[in-house]
Amino acid sequence: MTKKYIARSTQIAARMLGGEMMIMSVADSTFFTLNEVATVIWQAADGQTPLSQIVNDRICGEFDIDEEVAARDAEQFVNELSQHGILLVSENPIEQSSAASPGAQ
Repeated sequence: MTKKYIARSTQIAARMLGGEMMIMSVADSTFFTLNEVATVIWQAADGQTPLSQIVNDRICGEFDIDEEVAARDAEQFVNELSQHGILLVSENPIEQSSAASPGAQ
């Protein structure tokens, strides 16, 4: 399986509100409200950490979820957000200049 790296796009507006992450794509005004697990993936999307490592270390480490189920759900979540330009996806690490700074929320 190829490694998949994810990074937050700079073309979004995102705010944490009442424990939920709200994200809107500047490109197409698509709006997402992320649940707790999706928020962990979003916050860990630094362009340098493979998605599989985020799932293993952060999702399976913090939530009571099967690794296979977590990996499948994370893949689906990343694919959906990447279709709207909210997450950048690459088989190689992503330079921070093309992604949001790590502290951006």
